[in-house]
Amino acid sequence: MRCGSSILADFLICSRFATRLPIPAPAAEAGPHGPTDLARALRLLPAAGGLIGGLAAGVLVAGASLGLPPQLAAALAVGLLILVSGALHEDGLADCADGFGGGVTRQQKLEIMRDSRIGAFGTLALALTLYLRIAAIAAIAEQSLHLASAALVAAAALSRAAALLPLGLLSPARSSGLGFSAGKIGADALRVALPLAVLFALAPLAAGAGLARPLLSVVAVLVAALAFAAFAKREIGGHTGDVAGASQQLGEVIVYLIYAAGA
Repeated sequence: MRCGSSILADFLICSRFATRLPIPAPAAEAGPHGPTDLARALRLLPAAGGLIGGLAAGVLVAGASLGLPPQLAAALAVGLLILVSGALHEDGLADCADGFGGGVTRQQKLEIMRDSRIGAFGTLALALTLYLRIAAIAAIAEQSLHLASAALVAAAALSRAAALLPLGLLSPARSSGLGFSAGKIGADALRVALPLAVLFALAPLAAGAGLARPLLSVVAVLVAALAFAAFAKREIGGHTGDVAGASQQLGEVIVYLIYAAGA
């Protein structure tokens, strides 16, 4: 019973962190988004991602049922993803693009990433990923609305496991901020999060996808996350919350492209 309560508490903490949804704080939460609670609760980040992806799939289906063309329904689904997460991951992608692209020294890159203003690299990165996400989801939906819905769930969960890899493999690059609060998550959290993400990644099987694309998406997302973690270590010496956000965005795009190519 205690184990079930712990899992539910971690899911609520993780969902409160990952979304803007009005989720009540569990009784076991020591403080809002406290570092200790968050570090443990992140093991269920893929489950919180599955919830977000399910909401986006509902918007996609609703748009299609209203007669909207796939491109518009896909745009609404992506808009829901951004709205529910508070653009947390998009902000990380833009900051990483600006910092890694515009900085010369490690300190300059970290300063640029902390700046709330967006530069040319960040703008271009956001524009490209938004286009790829909408276009790929639309391409999948044109072939199968059920597959597109399942791909949204799979991508949302798997990409959030990708966001955890830099947090598990690298030390914080600075002594403050979201990345520092999360710290370097333990192997125990990854041992739960990664298999959980794989289960969500298999969701498209229920929509008629073969086994090859789910497996390919798992491998491709993990390899991309590992490569980006190595890149972040070279650029800034560790992880930040922005690095985790950029890893999520990269993983999400990869999943959509794999299913769009199959479509």
